[in-house]
Amino acid sequence: MKINKTLIEELANCLEENNLTELEYSEKEIKIKVARNTLKESGKVQFVEEIKKVNNDKIDGTKIKSPIIGTAYLAPEPGGKKFIELGKKIKKGDTVMIVEAMKTMNHVPSTKDGVIKKIAVEDGQPVEYGQTLVILE
Repeated sequence: MKINKTLIEELANCLEENNLTELEYSEKEIKIKVARNTLKESGKVQFVEEIKKVNNDKIDGTKIKSPIIGTAYLAPEPGGKKFIELGKKIKKGDTVMIVEAMKTMNHVPSTKDGVIKKIAVEDGQPVEYGQTLVILE
């Protein structure tokens, strides 16, 4: 399959002309998606991520990290009792939260016994692979 650069350029120009951030085009088996980030939005996201990384790195303790990319949930169901709370003692293997990816609920276990020192994510927050979820004493 040969890439139609002219078509991609036309789609990119259409983004600019119509002040769009994303555009999809499909024809038979070909599907093209073009997108752009505004400087304002991308700068804001990077700034927030940098703050989170700095704050989590300053806290000493055992970090439990996300094993996958997905959405973090602190309870087994909406409105349900949370798996963990600040100051709560937990044992190795206890579920600290669920990370949902592709409609699959993945339980994240504690890697050791300890006390919850910090919960580094909010309920329903998207998380990245290796992102700190919880810090134990």
